[in-house]
Amino acid sequence: MVLPAFAAATLNPAGKVRETVLITGASSGIGLDLAKIFAAKKFDLVLTARSHAKLTELARQLEKEHDIEVHVIVADLARPDGPHQIFSEVTRLGLPVDNLINNAGFGAYGEFTDIPLTSELEMIQVNITALTHLTKLTVPQMVKRRRGRIMNVASTAAFQPGPLMAVYYATKAYVLSFSEAIANELKPHGITVTCLCPGATATEFAARADMEKSRLFKMHKMKSPAVAMAGYKGMMRGKTLIVPGLLNKALAQSVRVSPRKVVTAVARSIQERTE
Repeated sequence: MVLPAFAAATLNPAGKVRETVLITGASSGIGLDLAKIFAAKKFDLVLTARSHAKLTELARQLEKEHDIEVHVIVADLARPDGPHQIFSEVTRLGLPVDNLINNAGFGAYGEFTDIPLTSELEMIQVNITALTHLTKLTVPQMVKRRRGRIMNVASTAAFQPGPLMAVYYATKAYVLSFSEAIANELKPHGITVTCLCPGATATEFAARADMEKSRLFKMHKMKSPAVAMAGYKGMMRGKTLIVPGLLNKALAQSVRVSPRKVVTAVARSIQERTE
């Protein structure tokens, strides 16, 4: 479902055509904060998520505050046709995707044998398949224009195995590997690819994943606006990897030099619940 934009401005104050940024999972958390940052920087927005009401309210707010154009596309990336639906509507509206932010994703907490198969497969669909699909659809336009930016939101989970969230950690490892590889391939075409790897962040993620009582989320959590700003700045600078926060950076580096069995055991300990 596509809602019409609430404004029709297409030029920034300097009289130049504004760039457009497409953000998935834009109704809450890091995606929401990224939308606010890009709006304040005078980018036009295409916001996608499943929540009609939240996206509509956000679009009205950002257009009113920043005098930009915001399009809303309600789509479910857990459905295989979700990315095609989004891209088809963007094409129908005649919008260039100058910047793509694949932010949508979710996790599930528990032993692999206890988590329903449907949940795990939906996670793979959203975190891996939809991200890859939407990137595949938008990159050819960027190649033709010889410019573009892509940000894929992974996690510090990408750097090690994660017992009690085995599939989630594996999906984020894919996102990191995929991002670094295509960053290398697309650089000659004037396209940058950035992978944002936040650690524990104060969003709705922990509640949805049922891991609010885990040691990880009882430890230090970064605020979502700070993570989003780190991602924005890194993306605009063309950085390939962004790990916000000194503690997260230290942890990401430490797992690269530690024995894998030790890393896995520590990851499990951090994931375990405390009462």
